[in-house]
Amino acid sequence: MKHYFTFTLLLVFTMAAISCSTPINASMPSLSGKPDGIYRGESSNSWVTVVLDVSMQNEQLVKIDIVKHTGSSIGKQAERIIPEIIRRQSLDVDAVSGATGSSRCILKAVENALQ
Repeated sequence: MKHYFTFTLLLVFTMAAISCSTPINASMPSLSGKPDGIYRGESSNSWVTVVLDVSMQNEQLVKIDIVKHTGSSIGKQAERIIPEIIRRQSLDVDAVSGATGSSRCILKAVENALQ
């Protein structure tokens, strides 16, 4: 039992390190001229997958809905960046500490939706 626990703990830390060390850089595409509508975006790394819908109205982000978010339960905390993305109309927001991989995937999925 001790070996199983040690292996599981090592696996969790390794996957977290891979997730955090895999940079996902996101930049906001131009919203100028973007038609109103709902745009689907996806992003994943070795540990996290995010699928989301971005709603646009009058060349503004108005809503972001998570369709799928897999990974650890801690990663769900990254969804707290969504209101900040909408408020700032930008992907230049801070990642949630402890949920960096999920934060980066959310940002990249928004970028992918709007390209």
